[in-house]
Amino acid sequence: MGNISQIEPTAIWANFQKLCDIPRPSTKEEAVLQMIEKLADDNGCSHYRDSGSNLVVNVAATPGYEDRKMVVLQSHVDMVTQANSGSSHNFDTDPINAYVDGEWVTADNTTLGADNGIGAAAMLGVLCDKSVEHGPLELLFTVDEERGLTGAMNLEPGRLQGEILLNLDTEDEYELYVGCAGGGDLVARWQYSADTVANDLIARKIALTGLKGGHSGIDIILGLGNANKLMARFLRPLLRDLDARIVSIQAGTARNAIPRESFATIVLPAENAGAFDRALAAFQDAVTGEYADLEPNFAIAASNVDLPESAMTPADSITFNNAILGSPNGVQAMSTSVPGVVETSINLAIVSVADGQAKVTLSARSSISSARDATRDVATAVFENIGATVTWGDAYPGWKPNMDSEVLDMMQAVHRDLFGRDAEVKVIHAGLECGVLGSKYPNWDMISFGPTIKRAHSPDECAHIPAVARFWDYLQAALKAIPAKTV
Repeated sequence: MGNISQIEPTAIWANFQKLCDIPRPSTKEEAVLQMIEKLADDNGCSHYRDSGSNLVVNVAATPGYEDRKMVVLQSHVDMVTQANSGSSHNFDTDPINAYVDGEWVTADNTTLGADNGIGAAAMLGVLCDKSVEHGPLELLFTVDEERGLTGAMNLEPGRLQGEILLNLDTEDEYELYVGCAGGGDLVARWQYSADTVANDLIARKIALTGLKGGHSGIDIILGLGNANKLMARFLRPLLRDLDARIVSIQAGTARNAIPRESFATIVLPAENAGAFDRALAAFQDAVTGEYADLEPNFAIAASNVDLPESAMTPADSITFNNAILGSPNGVQAMSTSVPGVVETSINLAIVSVADGQAKVTLSARSSISSARDATRDVATAVFENIGATVTWGDAYPGWKPNMDSEVLDMMQAVHRDLFGRDAEVKVIHAGLECGVLGSKYPNWDMISFGPTIKRAHSPDECAHIPAVARFWDYLQAALKAIPAKTV
């Protein structure tokens, strides 16, 4: 463990340490925004917050670069808050304990926040490092990206003056992103019937753990285990054949993270305890065999707990579990225009059952708006079929690629000069803010890039130190190569 601020380039890592020191869950970014404002003041830069609570810092051109097109550098300051079970970390009050592990920086049993903290730290490096050569800049720090892109959605149009947007929120070096998926959530709420629990029943708490989880857009193509789907699969024969009933379920914590863990409490007749134990062991073996190298740490275990006063009725237990099992999840369609890219997906993200109320949150993504909403319709039909009330969250747009982009040509030229090869040009199956920002500022020429970050949105998140150094070199070279304004 320890301070990471001395890693080279310190222009990024010292600022990333500042971000790690300040809790910054979505909707709770005030302290980190105040820190950035102080840095802006210390460096003589004006700043303002717009009506969407986004922070803009104006940075004057370095001498000799005043004639360049104005660039908007953009990152979001909030982070996904995921911790391993058993961790006592409080994301509202505790700093992120980042440390070096070989060539990587990771965190102690929590998400690291490199998504999008490394991008934000690079922007602070540009702000504070006077050796960086650049034209006029607007540093746009958006808020609440991870919860629903609401900072970008509420960005004030017409106020920013830049012509080029460099988004620093992708996670593989040697790649340039020119398009992304749009998305939209839905929430199903269902009131279930419960009755009293007889004394001849036993209660078991089931813990399904050890899945990798990950980003529900980027990692959805990997076919990783979804804790909600696996728990429903395990429960189905128990509810059907062993007279089990659901007491509670809690699984998943973020709409945009593949759920890693599920915890369910059930009751069942005492004489079925042996059959339950055999089913548990058989399920462990089956899933371990099916997922093999994908989920090597998968585990399912159960413990005896005190009998609750009530449980979901047998009929409602089966009805609800069938809906979870039958809900769409994962890749729904691959792109026909960009080989190897997911076009449409949905993540069965969060399941909560307690005190007569069940709540299920799903998040759909697609590069085609109609396909996104058609997928939400399928999920809606599943849950409406059991009598649930389903509400849709606001959808956000995708980002249509522009292969004739001037900034793309410029970034490729810089990439060849710096690394001796072209960058891969890609479209990402994730909700980059570029789609929303471009709808507010359709004149912007946009590109997105970043260093290598693995396992974002999970406690295994890590940032590759050599890649961050190359990213910093690339960002500096790109800023230096921005073309002059047209007269």
